[in-house]
Amino acid sequence: MSLYCSNIERYKSLIFIKFMTNLEDQFEILRKIQKKPISSQRELANELGFSLGKLNYCLKGLKHKGLIKINNFKNNKNKINYIYALTPRGIDHRLQLTIKFMKKKMKEYDELKAEIKKHQ
Repeated sequence: MSLYCSNIERYKSLIFIKFMTNLEDQFEILRKIQKKPISSQRELANELGFSLGKLNYCLKGLKHKGLIKINNFKNNKNKINYIYALTPRGIDHRLQLTIKFMKKKMKEYDELKAEIKKHQ
């Protein structure tokens, strides 16, 4: 039985990696969670410009990877709002994504600057 679960978990991880290949999406989700940990998925999806289904799937994947924790309000009758918290691993991952994002933007800036110089 555990081998079967293990294969399913590997399959889920592969699907998650294919679905969430855009590191900027991961970065934006983790950044939004860090800034506003108490949110509904609908609010997060609207703020990020994602469909509700995409966000839900991404959040489950981030949780599966151990990057976030998800807790609902026990006293909330509607159970709509959740608390999303970055784990220490999630904080480190977000930092690494931030560094990659900044390097990419700096490279783009340098390329644009060189292109402008070339045409002057």
